[in-house]
Amino acid sequence: MLILRLFSQLLPLLAVGYLIGRFKPGFARQIALPLINFGVPVSLMGLLLKSGLDWLLFQALAMALLTIGLLIALIRIVPDIRKHIGSRSLLLGSVFGNSGYLGIPVALALLPSQSLSFSIGYDLGATLLVWSLGPMLFANASGQSKGKSAWKNLFKALTSSPASKGLVGALIIQLTPWSGQITSTLWLPSIIVIFLALMIVGMRLGAFEHIEGASNRNLRLLVQPSLFIKLIILPALMLAIGRIFGLSDLMCNALVLQAAAPTAISVLLLAEANGQEQKVAASLVALSTLIALVTIPIWFLFLT
Repeated sequence: MLILRLFSQLLPLLAVGYLIGRFKPGFARQIALPLINFGVPVSLMGLLLKSGLDWLLFQALAMALLTIGLLIALIRIVPDIRKHIGSRSLLLGSVFGNSGYLGIPVALALLPSQSLSFSIGYDLGATLLVWSLGPMLFANASGQSKGKSAWKNLFKALTSSPASKGLVGALIIQLTPWSGQITSTLWLPSIIVIFLALMIVGMRLGAFEHIEGASNRNLRLLVQPSLFIKLIILPALMLAIGRIFGLSDLMCNALVLQAAAPTAISVLLLAEANGQEQKVAASLVALSTLIALVTIPIWFLFLT
């Protein structure tokens, strides 16, 4: 029943977004920027305030950083893996998932409300990491970031991250005497932003058909190792680390489902912003999203 509930929430929004993206491929880009700059921080504030800001959220954030960091190290160190993950888009797409746009709606549909802070903690950690590591990787590829410039890029990425803005905003609101009223007011806009985010995922899928080579067979073969790492290896590693650290079943399940989310749209945005590897990033996002509609329910059944 929970899986049917998941599909009943995700598929209509993805389908509407797909139709919009199919016939208006540039529309997603027009609404994505204000959504990232304003909508996502407001949504995260509402979700954080609703779920509560406590040390468990930051424990989930730390688990996300540890797991993603460990997997990045393994990809870079093990020669047999590194030779299949040869580009920056493939590396980022292998470890960073669409936890905000898709992972949190999955958590809302499949898990108790108490798990929301764990899911948000994972998303915060992953978002902070991808928007700090990603720009540095692409900048280094074009020789734009050296010395102090690299640190400036890192600071800029951290301060401009939607996750950072949402976390800081939630902390400030929680210190005010009106936090209860503000939390109630922000809840509905938070859900609306999540729905819009899912529609953007669908728009991206619809627009990918207009990207030359996005569905090319050679590209599909190129991204297969990254897809396997993202949808199978990362959640399995998260599960193993959760068991090693003795996390509760609820936290562990929430973090595994976040790790099982498809490749983040952030990877495509970074590639487009830097004019590098856009076709690879587009294929990763599109294929991983379609495959995740099957693998996420399988992970949920495995965990339960």
